[in-house]
Order: sequence, then structure tokens, then C-alpha cells
Amino acid sequence: MNLDDRKKKILSSVVEDYIVSAEPVGSKTLVDKYHLKYSSATIRNEMKLLEEGGYLEQPHVSAR
Repeated sequence: MNLDDRKKKILSSVVEDYIVSAEPVGSKTLVDKYHLKYSSATIRNEMKLLEEGGYLEQPHVSAR
């Protein structure tokens, strides 16, 4: 997978927030905290692609 600038920015923001919080990072958090200029839906779609590409992992709800 080739990471375009949008995916790089989203991935960087997710990693940064996760390092600080050690909690799952949601799309709304990224919009609000990192002032990303994308909609929450766009961020969710990109996060899904990043997950499919092996860059992110979404823990199962039952794992909490």
C-alpha cells in the first residue's frame, strides 16, 4: 500500500494519540484534537484502509 499524505497524517495522529493515552483512538478525537481537515467518515474510511494494509490494528470489543 502506498501511503498518500492524508493517510500519513492520519496514521501519525493515531500513533501520537495512542502513545499519550494508551486508549483506542476514534475519528472524532482526531478531528477535534489534531484539527484534521477531513470528516469523521473520511477518517474512518482511511483508518479501515490502514488496518487492511497492516498499519493499524483494531482490538476486538471483547478483548477489553
